[in-house]
Amino acid sequence: MPRPDLDRTSILRRLGERGEVRVIVAGGGTGGHTYPAVAAVRALRDLVAEAGAGAEVLWAGVPDSLEQRVAAENDVEFTAIKAGKLRRDRNPLKMLNAANARDALRVPVSVLAAQGVVRRFRPDAVLCTGGYVCAPIGMAAALRRRPLVIHEQTTGIGKANLLLARMADRIALSSEASVDLLPARVRERAVVTGNPIRPALTSGDPAAAVKALEWSGYVPGLPTVYITGGAQGAVQINELIAELLPELLNAANVIHQCGKLSYGRVSEQAAALPAEVRDRYLVREFLGAELPDVLALADVVVSRSGAGTLAELTTLGKPSVLIPYPHSVGGEQIRNARILADHGGARALVGQDATASNLNTALSELLTEPATRAQVSEAARAMGHPEAAEELALTVLDLAVR
Repeated sequence: MPRPDLDRTSILRRLGERGEVRVIVAGGGTGGHTYPAVAAVRALRDLVAEAGAGAEVLWAGVPDSLEQRVAAENDVEFTAIKAGKLRRDRNPLKMLNAANARDALRVPVSVLAAQGVVRRFRPDAVLCTGGYVCAPIGMAAALRRRPLVIHEQTTGIGKANLLLARMADRIALSSEASVDLLPARVRERAVVTGNPIRPALTSGDPAAAVKALEWSGYVPGLPTVYITGGAQGAVQINELIAELLPELLNAANVIHQCGKLSYGRVSEQAAALPAEVRDRYLVREFLGAELPDVLALADVVVSRSGAGTLAELTTLGKPSVLIPYPHSVGGEQIRNARILADHGGARALVGQDATASNLNTALSELLTEPATRAQVSEAARAMGHPEAAEELALTVLDLAVR
């Protein structure tokens, strides 16, 4: 499946002739749905400005939500829709509960509300990036014959996107591995744009990381490992790393973003390390503005394998050891890790293979063999989509100005 065959020059020309476009963006519930939408909106605005045109963007989401806050931060008008949520479980019988039954009754009401939003705003195109709010907005767009683009961040296909795929004019995917998961009759409408990441992540400065973190123990001659389990941390990863210290610190500088729940225990472990390596181990509960610089500094990353994480690692070409969250819905993280590892862009420790011994072997290889590390970096970068935000925005605009 090729990347989108989009004539950028033609789209910009048509934008200039049109003068203004109106786009509804729907998506949220988690950062995985919200931040790709933000990146696409920013790219869309840049393209419209380049064409000398104007853009009106409306974000449809759940009230008092992450997407409402992010929309405000990015000066995007927001409208709230109360949509029903399907609470999934690996055991289908557990999905038969009062909360799911109650929210199922909200679906017709939310579709009617969404139709009102689409009717009043009159969008030239609608972009849905996932989350349960997308179902009513996407259905409303289709019912009112507005061009609809859906975007899937994962290597699987989410419930809302499976529903909307039959109605969508374009199905934007993050991975070629997702194409075969679509119904056969809609695959011709699929394009692989990749998964947009935050633009700031591509402009990190390694030297700035050491300064911002006030890392006096950093040793320039050693490679640097960045360990993360996401914003909340991952106890499994934290415990595996604890078994490798201080041996790991003999070969590398280590930045460990361990999460709030584990911060006290990991800090105690750090304090008990031998004096000669202790300062090479930097423990943080959370990383914010420093993250782009930390990623630029890192030679190897140890992490989970969510869709957003893999988009970042592949765009940046970072060699990684992936330890997928074993209970992700539909085994998404396991599938993500295996796909990247099968292409040589990572080392994956799945299920019973996620042991301290195997992690030590994988890290030792990447840290002590620069040629191997370079090969893994190149393979990861080959799987990346650095222009994902613009390609997704162009996909939407191409339909909007037809």
